[in-house]
Amino acid sequence: MNESTVTESIPAPGPNGASGFDFIREAVDLDLKNGRYAYVRTRLPPEPNGWMHIGHAKAFSIDYFVAKDFGGTCNLRFDDTNPEKEDMSYVEAIKRDTFWLGIDCRDRVLFASDYYEKLYELAVLLIKKGVAYVDDLSDQEIREYRGTDVPDKNNITSTPPGRNSPWRERGVEENLDLFARMRSGEFADGARTLRAKIDMAHPNLVMRDPVMYRIRREKHYRTGDAWCIYPMYDFQHPLSDAIEGVTHSLCSLEYEIHRPLYEWFIREAEVFPSRQIEFARLNISHTVLSKRWLLRLVQDGLVSGWDDPRMPTIAGMRRRGYTPEAIHDFLGRIGIAKTDSLVDIQLLEHCLREDLNRRASRVLAVLRPLRLIIENWPAGQVEDLEAVNNPEDAQAGTRKVPFSGELWIERDDFAEVPPPKYFRLFPGNSVRLRYGFIVTCTGFDKDPGSGEITAVRCTYDPLTKGGNAPDNRKVKGTIHWVSAAHAIPLEARLFDKLFVAERPMDVPVGVDWVQTVNPASLETVSRAFAEPSLATAAHGDSFQFERLGYFCCDSDSRPGNLVFNRSVSLRDTWAKIEKKQS
Repeated sequence: MNESTVTESIPAPGPNGASGFDFIREAVDLDLKNGRYAYVRTRLPPEPNGWMHIGHAKAFSIDYFVAKDFGGTCNLRFDDTNPEKEDMSYVEAIKRDTFWLGIDCRDRVLFASDYYEKLYELAVLLIKKGVAYVDDLSDQEIREYRGTDVPDKNNITSTPPGRNSPWRERGVEENLDLFARMRSGEFADGARTLRAKIDMAHPNLVMRDPVMYRIRREKHYRTGDAWCIYPMYDFQHPLSDAIEGVTHSLCSLEYEIHRPLYEWFIREAEVFPSRQIEFARLNISHTVLSKRWLLRLVQDGLVSGWDDPRMPTIAGMRRRGYTPEAIHDFLGRIGIAKTDSLVDIQLLEHCLREDLNRRASRVLAVLRPLRLIIENWPAGQVEDLEAVNNPEDAQAGTRKVPFSGELWIERDDFAEVPPPKYFRLFPGNSVRLRYGFIVTCTGFDKDPGSGEITAVRCTYDPLTKGGNAPDNRKVKGTIHWVSAAHAIPLEARLFDKLFVAERPMDVPVGVDWVQTVNPASLETVSRAFAEPSLATAAHGDSFQFERLGYFCCDSDSRPGNLVFNRSVSLRDTWAKIEKKQS
């Protein structure tokens, strides 16, 4: 699939085509009916400090499709108020991945940094109203005065009251003067902050005089050196929503404790009354969905980059072979709720497997080759066998696959001494070669030094071509192959779960979570072979390697040096789980 494709046909996530947004849709519908809003506008609010992951995809889909359900609009706004960590490359990556998913906000791309002057004016308004003040406490002192060093993300309600800053009762004129001087660059970084004057005894720590502006002499990727003070997220976010006329600010559950502050800033700034609604964030087993944690994987060299196919980033998933349709199917199946839960990664793989089963062309490939010599095959003869491109799609047609007297088969498809219920090749046994003939093993060659099997020998029955079986002859095993003389070489990359632990972040105290990274999450098979039709494969093309799994042509591929990523295996554990549960 072309990377620039916008998948307009993707339905709003939900089981069997339903929206899956019931409690959010009900709230939005009620707001329209009671006249709270005359229209619906949502926003995607990424901070450009990393690449988009599947957790963002869930949130973005909710924002986008809720607006679409009500005939509204959705903005893609980059909340870029932290210049130390933000970069235009992150902006471009997020835009590319968002549009690829079919979330098409390309005509409504906005930036919080465009509102810096307006945000400054609103801060001045709050100072004039006497509900904001310039503070001289350091960051550490602010935390100490607040009553705890690190606020609990689940909302501490039993923390003892904090203490007022000694500078909390500064007069309006002094605060206006100091804030203007902060903007002009008169003070050192961290010397002063602008804080909201709310309640230092509030049970919600977020409401204890939060910082609105801090001094940071960092060059911004869009505004350059124009500013040396930057608004904090909790101040900028609701006011940027208001500036854009966003009706419903849909966000994940960790922002629930911030909602009182969101509403306080809107009310005190006397701006458009945007409404915040929360839903449970996405958690998937054996991975992490946090830009900060994913960044560490990249920086520590534990993965090859943000688009490593083992990463849960949209770029990584696309490189691995995921489709927008599979991702939206997954998001629809899990739905949305008001409580956090852990989703088994096998459900995600099941959705991809189902999608690729419908669309991926079948090809023959061998990952761990063992030579098969057909002793009674006519010397030099090559026969083209007809193979089905996709049994799930009659319109996909057939192709010709060359067959010769020397083939590559999988090493696991031969056993010198077969285990019980082994129906593949062993001395004296017969199997069918996929789309071809029945062959009978007559012997094998072995390296005298290592004892490794180097070739398997057999004879073929010319009357059994393409499924024919004279005299009702039956065999229990069918194996795949490629012609040794015609095969093209390729590198195959086989992936396993990125983390051994089901919940990588829930590790014992004193244990670094990166220690649960799976050392066997990537296996590179450098000497694999495939049928010649695969020579024209382009970056992003997906195929089913018969009996081996679904594979996607990687961006590292070059003419004559093909690289394929295994997207997902053929074995569907999730389907078995569903069947057992039902």
